[in-house]
Amino acid sequence: MNEPLAIKLRPTKTSEIIGQSHLIGKDKIITNLVKNNKLFSMILYGKPGIGKTSIAYAIVSELNLKHRMLNAVINNKKDFDIVIEEAKMFKGLVVIMDEIHRMNKDKQDLLLPYLESGLITLIGLTSSNPYHKINPAIRSRCQIFQLHELNEDDIAKGLKRACKVLEDIVIDNKTIKYIAASASGDLRFAYNLLEVAYYSTTDHKIDLEVIKKINSKPVFFHDKNEDGHYDVLSGFQKSIRGSDVNASLHYLARLLEAEDLDSIYRRMSVIAYEDIGLANPSIGPKVDACINACERLGLPEARIPLAATIIEMALSPKSNSAYMALDMALNDVRKGNTGNVPSHIKNSSNSYLYPHNYPNGHVKQQYLPDNIKDRKYYNPKTTSRYEETLKSIYEKLNK
Repeated sequence: MNEPLAIKLRPTKTSEIIGQSHLIGKDKIITNLVKNNKLFSMILYGKPGIGKTSIAYAIVSELNLKHRMLNAVINNKKDFDIVIEEAKMFKGLVVIMDEIHRMNKDKQDLLLPYLESGLITLIGLTSSNPYHKINPAIRSRCQIFQLHELNEDDIAKGLKRACKVLEDIVIDNKTIKYIAASASGDLRFAYNLLEVAYYSTTDHKIDLEVIKKINSKPVFFHDKNEDGHYDVLSGFQKSIRGSDVNASLHYLARLLEAEDLDSIYRRMSVIAYEDIGLANPSIGPKVDACINACERLGLPEARIPLAATIIEMALSPKSNSAYMALDMALNDVRKGNTGNVPSHIKNSSNSYLYPHNYPNGHVKQQYLPDNIKDRKYYNPKTTSRYEETLKSIYEKLNK
């Protein structure tokens, strides 16, 4: 069988891993584990094509450990039984589990006692957040390591390494950079694109024209330092903050064309509370509902709920009063401007006035420490009827 280029280039040592310098390198966690010949159960999570499987294989290869590869969806209970018997025979086995977030309860129950005893060491691989998608019983037995996205320099480094195993290849740096930009941080995609281009020519000469014929997806952003990527995200947020619907949709389209849903979700969630906030408190749950719908639908249909939500966010009234108020409070705490909790609201106090026993559920009493008792953090804005109502209540309570 003719192995794909991505398999041929799979690292056999952790030092060959591309990127992930927060985990691999001098005095870094995974490097030191290998150096000390010690492996614990772990979960590696991050986007596709950034090195999860490569790290797992590099670890077991470098430590020369008996291992088996399973997929939580494809492999059935019988496959799991066989692996457990092998673990007993070898007196220990590393199980590399792909798509671990999709492992059902029966398979989990089968593995748990052997994870507990140490007979099986698990390396779980997932593109989903393990804190949301993986059973706590499995999660608590594993160290969790998040992998970072690869930048264009990382992808280019991998492509140059790939060129050394492709005989007679002719390719310039400009084309390598274009492939790296097209990959959106997915090294496997870059390898596959390079390999298809290599075998689609008779002279193995690869230029921009060859790549564009194979991969017609336009490259809108990503430059050497990824500044272009963050410029688009910045334009996206500032357009929504500035209530420019058309610009907001333009930058959304660029992010969608790059299939960068995670960045869209994160930025939408921040905007909902940083820029819209108390002016339209319902927007936070609406953004969550939109993200959930997008996750179920996937692309290209995800663009439909995104369009509706981004238009509403752009046209929504804006207020940053809530997070600005908290930042002021945090600033006081960090400067040591705090003081003791007033005695009448301490846990052991008998002199606390219970607000529910008073008309309108409110009674005047001091809550802030003495030295900052008159401090005001919240400065209401009047950009919406909702916050105007909050302002009215706030002022009435503080009279």
